[in-house]
Amino acid sequence: MALAVEHDKRRQKILEKALAVFMDDGFENATFQKIADRCGITRTILYLYFKNKREIFSYSIKQLLIKVEEHINVIRSDESLRSTEKIIKVILSIFKQMEHNRQLLCVILDYLLHLSKSDNSPEDRVRRRTVRLHRILSSMVIDGIKLGELKKVNVKTAHDYLYGFIESAIFQLVVLKRKNLDELKQAVTFAVNQLAY
Repeated sequence: MALAVEHDKRRQKILEKALAVFMDDGFENATFQKIADRCGITRTILYLYFKNKREIFSYSIKQLLIKVEEHINVIRSDESLRSTEKIIKVILSIFKQMEHNRQLLCVILDYLLHLSKSDNSPEDRVRRRTVRLHRILSSMVIDGIKLGELKKVNVKTAHDYLYGFIESAIFQLVVLKRKNLDELKQAVTFAVNQLAY
């Protein structure tokens, strides 16, 4: 058991240092050797933890999405909240995770730009990574309508509307380098309340 814990701790340290390499060099120019050097280990040892830089990158994204989903599920299960309150809290929770993981978002955007330059459409990759989030947002709208707490709206349109705030948050944090999303948080609260009866 202790060996597994140590393995996980080292893996986490590698992920942190790899993120710094991705930030410094961008996804395209980051190499497995640079990551090993930053970690103070050999490539051979790094291979014990990850098979390539893409796996390191994918694992980082997966960890972020797991954290986001854990927070979302806590909010969704809170029966004391109305549908609008749940939706607002879910989106604000996502914003908080984004603010906290700004560096990873920068690397993700760099990776997506790299894909689009090489004539690969990043849309499919983004959709696969965010499909659960899309379902959660849609189901929250459906639940709110069924409970009579939200207006009868087109679920896809409402979902696209809500997801647009998440995309806007990424743009503001990564491209515009905003320190926080306070104005966008106010806009979310206002917009979601417009869906309520």
